[in-house]
Amino acid sequence: MDFAPNRETWLQSAVQSLAPLFSAVGYGIPPLKVSCGFAASSSPRTTLGQCWPRQRSADMVNEIFISPKIDDPVEVLDTLVHEICHAIDDCQSGHGADFQGIAAVIGLEGPARMAMAGPSLKMRLVTISEKLGSYPHKALNFPPPRPSNATRAKAKCPQCGYEVSLLKRWSDYGPPICPKDKIRMEEYAKDTVEQESPDAQKDDQTVETVKEIIHRAIS
Repeated sequence: MDFAPNRETWLQSAVQSLAPLFSAVGYGIPPLKVSCGFAASSSPRTTLGQCWPRQRSADMVNEIFISPKIDDPVEVLDTLVHEICHAIDDCQSGHGADFQGIAAVIGLEGPARMAMAGPSLKMRLVTISEKLGSYPHKALNFPPPRPSNATRAKAKCPQCGYEVSLLKRWSDYGPPICPKDKIRMEEYAKDTVEQESPDAQKDDQTVETVKEIIHRAIS
């Protein structure tokens, strides 16, 4: 058994080993590059893999990244199969019908965004992993997430609307004085939902329009 000297060599060999599975159901794997790295447009804490469309690569190939969070070879292969399905579709349908059709015939099961190998495919991935040998990588352990401004308690001036986040270590002192109106601000619960402004809604609509024009990386 030959052992890969690094992660990228192992991953590229894995693509070659997976090719017969896809060709058996009528799909050819397009030219692609596979690396170990973090997702660029999704949360690195929850995203295990990401595929970039060909138009985003100067080499005009699909680029796949497998998260450093995982080091189990079967889980890596499982994630890689999911991302190869996106590469075959060139990320055109996201997790829509075209992706789901490819994923289903190759043996992925479950909700499209989290589709993973069913029992039959999992057994084949175990066999492939044994031939590939150990994945030359050790999982990167994340520290606990820090509280974000979205989850902290906040204070707001009842007159001008000036708003600040309240750090937990200073919460016993109460809300601060508004620098503009010189009155004490009012604390409100962190789960309070405010009405979105028309400008913010326009921004969201603009983003959605851009998404329709420019294909993004798909996890």
